[in-house]
Amino acid sequence: MDRMVLKRMVFFGYHGVYPEENKLGQKFYVDLDLRLDLSKAARSDEVEDTVNYAEIHALVKKIVEGTPVKLIEALAEKIASAILGTYTIISEAAVAVTKPNPPFDITFDGVTVELRRRRDGGGGAVPAKDGTF
Repeated sequence: MDRMVLKRMVFFGYHGVYPEENKLGQKFYVDLDLRLDLSKAARSDEVEDTVNYAEIHALVKKIVEGTPVKLIEALAEKIASAILGTYTIISEAAVAVTKPNPPFDITFDGVTVELRRRRDGGGGAVPAKDGTF
């Protein structure tokens, strides 16, 4: 299986458990590791034979900058489900969401949650069996 990786997309959202996070908002970083067959696109050199990463970026932006959730786990799940539900060519997706500045008196580079999902027989998203591709 081939890969398409979108690294460190930056969005501004209002996700979090604490009211100040929902009011003030903050940056979120999203990384995607998508598994799909790119052989047709590699031969044809046509965007119609692949997944347009600008469209994927727009989909992720709409989710991250849209309705707030409490947990970045829930945010990652929404992204994975939307990608697998929208693009049938994608068989598996790893979604990493990083909150670089949690509202704590703590010095670190943030917290990241990574979910790995694969397409189930009905077109929905399910956890990858062993956590890997």
